[in-house]
Amino acid sequence: MNRTYHNIILFLRNSYHVWFRNLLVFLKNIKVNFLPPFVEPLLYLGAIGFGIGTYVGEVDGISFVRFIAPAILAASVMNASFFECAYGTYVRMYYGKAFEAMMATPIRLREIVIGEIFWGATRGLISAAAILLILSLLGLADLPQSLVVLPLAFLAGFLFSAIAACFSAVTPSIDALSYPSLLYIAPMFLFSGTFFPLSLLPEPLQVFAFVALPLTHVVTLTRGIMVGGAMPLWPVNIAWIIVGIVVATSIAVRLFDRRLII
Repeated sequence: MNRTYHNIILFLRNSYHVWFRNLLVFLKNIKVNFLPPFVEPLLYLGAIGFGIGTYVGEVDGISFVRFIAPAILAASVMNASFFECAYGTYVRMYYGKAFEAMMATPIRLREIVIGEIFWGATRGLISAAAILLILSLLGLADLPQSLVVLPLAFLAGFLFSAIAACFSAVTPSIDALSYPSLLYIAPMFLFSGTFFPLSLLPEPLQVFAFVALPLTHVVTLTRGIMVGGAMPLWPVNIAWIIVGIVVATSIAVRLFDRRLII
C-alpha cells in the first residue's frame, strides 16, 4: 500500500514538473500568448453574432448572438487545447528535444505525456476565462452562474488535449497535423451545434454529432449553463466527456510508448 501511494505521488510530482515547465515558457511570452484568446471571440461575435445575427433574429427563444456566445467559448477551449497538444507537443518533442532532456532525468515518458495533456487542459481553461471575461463585459454571460463553465472547460480541455496527443504521437511530420485539423477539428467546429441547433441537421448527422463529436457535448453543457436552457441529457454529456478522457489519455500514453523519441 505504501509502495503504491509512493508511486502515485511520484507520478503526479513528475507530471507537475512537466506542466510547470510549460507554464514558465508560456509566462515568458505572456503578452503574445494572451492576445489570441481576447481577439478571436471578438471577431466571431462581431462578424457572425452582431452581423449575421441581425438577420437571424432569435434561436430557441434567445438572440442569435447570445445563442452562439457559449459555443464560441467552447470552441475556443477546443482550439486552444487541441493545437497546444498537437503542434506544441510535437515541436517540443521533435524540434525542441524537450522530451529527450526530461527523459534524461527520473521523469518517465508517460509522466511527460500526462504533464503535456494537463498543460493543454490549462491552456483551454485560460482561454475560457479570457473569453468569459469578454462575454460578461458585453452582457452575454451572467456572473456568477457562468463561472461553472470554468471547471467544465478544464475537463473539455483535458479531452481535446488527449485527442491531440494521440495525433501528435503518430504523425510522421508536423505538416501531417493539418489533416486532423482540417478533417476533424474544422467539421466539429461547424456541426456540433455551434451556430445552429443540431435539430436542423438530418437525423443521421445528429446521431453522428452526438456519438463522434465531443464538442457537441461541451457546447450543450456550456450553453445550458450560460443561458439556462434545458439539459435533459446532461448526465450523458458529462459521462461522454469523462469516458472520452480516460480512453483518449490511455491511447495517447500507449502510442507515445511505441514511438521512438530518442
